Amino acid sequence: MSIYLWIIIIALVLLILWLVGVYNNLIRWRNRVKESWSDIDVQLKRRYNLIPNLVNAVKGYAAHEKEVFTNVTEARTKAMGATTPERKSDAEKGLNGALKTLFAVAENYPQLRASENFQKLQDELTDTENKIQAARRFYNGNVRDFNTKQEIFPANLIVSALGFKKAEFFELEEKEAKNVPTLNF
Repeated sequence: MSIYLWIIIIALVLLILWLVGVYNNLIRWRNRVKESWSDIDVQLKRRYNLIPNLVNAVKGYAAHEKEVFTNVTEARTKAMGATTPERKSDAEKGLNGALKTLFAVAENYPQLRASENFQKLQDELTDTENKIQAARRFYNGNVRDFNTKQEIFPANLIVSALGFKKAEFFELEEKEAKNVPTLNF
């Protein structure tokens, strides 16, 4: 065989090995993104399970606040039904707003705030929120790395041909929350 044929065969083998390596690396990162999303999902489900108990605790003291309870329940249902990170993010923003309203109502009832059951639920919800935040940071870090792997040359030349798409970040902060309020004294 000619030396040129060997060079072509070696180049093809190296190209195939490179393609396999890129593909396997992207599969690993895609699985990391999926795994980290499931961590968020577990914490969100825990949160969803706490909300009805919290609503019931507040209902006992503030039965006339039906609209608040309805809003929290509807926001919870919408968040539970969201499937993609983008939809889940939007639904979670609505749920966060509804929960803020619920806690604002609870502020008007000192006996409720002093209730051991309410305090325990509030502490569990705070703990869950912290876990969601940690899981979100981990997920977004994996998404960033996965998307970066797809954008780096020369992998970016073949990523779409291999069927990979960029993953979506999961953001819960509202745009308004990023603006620092001005205080006038």
